[in-house]
Amino acid sequence: MKILISYALDSEFNPLGTNLGDNELSYVITGVGKARAAMSVMRAVIENKPDLVINVGTAGTVIHEKGDILVCNRFIDRDLRKVNIGCIRSEIVSEKIAEMPLFANMKSFYTANTGDSFVTELGNLEGDVINMETFAEADVCDVMGVPFVAVMCVSDVIGRNSVKAWEDSLTDSKTLLNDFVKKLLS
Repeated sequence: MKILISYALDSEFNPLGTNLGDNELSYVITGVGKARAAMSVMRAVIENKPDLVINVGTAGTVIHEKGDILVCNRFIDRDLRKVNIGCIRSEIVSEKIAEMPLFANMKSFYTANTGDSFVTELGNLEGDVINMETFAEADVCDVMGVPFVAVMCVSDVIGRNSVKAWEDSLTDSKTLLNDFVKKLLS
């Protein structure tokens, strides 16, 4: 299977080579934020023609523990959710993921909440993890007809000095993400 792995920053993931198991891997570093992520993933999907896109990264939470790895197939754009106009899509569910052999043993999938801000205070936040890129990438993949999933490592608990906690957890999060993706694809 041809798999494109996307991640926002070098500090979140190390490439695992071009082949792992029966999978041919390519990578794209998107940069931070929805616009950069959408542009980068669109270009990489056109160039690489993957069968699957896996976004890998760190995320905050209000309901899980630091170090938890969550596989997300539901994506909410918290910025668009506020607009509340029927013709504007603010949620995407990647239903094809549950049917893929790679994810056959997953007991459950989670929800990522995306917006163009680093959330540091508790509020009305829907979802399991909070980040800045996944909705945009899911949207591109949905339009392009490519299955999309996000593998998120909880790096910080929102409201508990989130920025410093995120910075302090990057090394551990990167190791956890690399180990998880390597095991998933081997």
